[in-house]
Amino acid sequence: MAQLPFHYAFLVKDLSTTRKFYCDILGCKEGRSTDTWVDFDFFGNQLSAHISNEIPPAINCGHVDKIIVPIPHFGCVIPWDNFNTIAERIRSNNIKFIIEPTIRYANQPGEQMTMFLTDLSNNPIEFKTFKNPAEIFTP
Repeated sequence: MAQLPFHYAFLVKDLSTTRKFYCDILGCKEGRSTDTWVDFDFFGNQLSAHISNEIPPAINCGHVDKIIVPIPHFGCVIPWDNFNTIAERIRSNNIKFIIEPTIRYANQPGEQMTMFLTDLSNNPIEFKTFKNPAEIFTP
């Protein structure tokens, strides 16, 4: 079955800083928009950012390979060769990591690099990459 893009709608405090983060920092392309929401091409997936005065906080409660991660979070799996480029783009724009780029499951099936950060509305985002992409769903 062909890989299909996902759609995810989420809350942001304003569109100006949201555009700056997703377009200028991450390199996403902007899609449709109104005065209350904007769509982004998020590495081949559709994100819809909607303005809200109430953004629920994430809770650091997920336990993954001895690391506590924020829940909820969203993100994408990127090619291994692109991971460090995106990490450097994040660093060069003075965006702080929640979890610095790290390797999980080293020398095991499903070995991956991962990093967590927040956008400018404090939404947690994870980027990850698999050493062997065929192992993405390895138990």
